[in-house]
Amino acid sequence: MLTNLNRPFVVGFFLTFGGLAAFALGAAISSLVTIWIYIAFALFAALGLDPLVRRLEKHGTKRAWAIVIVYFVFAVVLVGILWLIIPTVVSQIAQFVTDLPSMVGAFRKTDLYAWLQTQFGPQVPQLLAEVQKFLTDPGNIATIGGGVLQIGISIGTSISGFIIIIVLSLYFLATLPEMKRAFYRMVPARTRPLTSELTEEITESVGGYLGGMVVLAFFNAVVTFILYSVLGLPFPALLAVVAFCLTIIPLVGTVLFWGVASVVALFASPLSALIFAASYLVYMQIEAYVLTPRVMNKAIAVPGSLVVIGALVGGTLMGLLGALVAIPVTASILLIIKKVFIPKQDAAV
Repeated sequence: MLTNLNRPFVVGFFLTFGGLAAFALGAAISSLVTIWIYIAFALFAALGLDPLVRRLEKHGTKRAWAIVIVYFVFAVVLVGILWLIIPTVVSQIAQFVTDLPSMVGAFRKTDLYAWLQTQFGPQVPQLLAEVQKFLTDPGNIATIGGGVLQIGISIGTSISGFIIIIVLSLYFLATLPEMKRAFYRMVPARTRPLTSELTEEITESVGGYLGGMVVLAFFNAVVTFILYSVLGLPFPALLAVVAFCLTIIPLVGTVLFWGVASVVALFASPLSALIFAASYLVYMQIEAYVLTPRVMNKAIAVPGSLVVIGALVGGTLMGLLGALVAIPVTASILLIIKKVFIPKQDAAV
């Protein structure tokens, strides 16, 4: 210590060098955040498809052919859905922009608009006019996207990212057993059986959770399409796609979509919007107490309070990805506590 104090220049040099190295390492990790997100989504996709592959393996199909079958069916379903939905969604978006002035005009003639104007005064017409002007001005859309070129770049980046995730998930799914065995070799031999048991339970729960979320989001999309079609509300296909994309987000997704869809329906017909809001609220209760327990099949057993806390923490730290992985991560932590920490504490008594 005295030698180091007698050489302050050397000490300062190494401290500065260490700080710069740490800063450079942090910058490198933050610059690779997109890659980490791709890897995380690909790994979760592989874990979500792994139960289907193992089910085919149980029926005598080799793993390689099982993966090919699963991805082929997935690709066919995805292409079919896009083939059916994209043209309709594009036409309905164009129709929405075209019909927006007439929808706003019809809304101004409703009793609800008169009540709002009575309660809040001239701010309501001004706000409605600003919203209509903003949505119908192409310049605003271009400004939001940074121009047509930036929009094209963003779409291209999203497509390339989706392809990267698909390819990575294929590699992860093909090598998942080898990855597990390599992980087991990294832990001491005496703890390998317990590590193997925990890993298998965690991966199975994650796969079941992801599959369940996709099924529930699909149910939400179907219910939305049926309600919008029966009530005669505009853009049923577009809202069904929005329902699938939003309700796949844990906890807040269903409530968020309920608000968005009710507001969109409000512009067409206040009465139909009220019926839709009430009907979808009933479906939310059915989903929470009937569909979710059956679909999830007890794959994720986490107390409700921890679900909310985990989703809030994950969403705050990592956005959408954090919200998606928060519940499986919370379940994994609880499983480790149950299988490792509690037995050690009981043995110490």
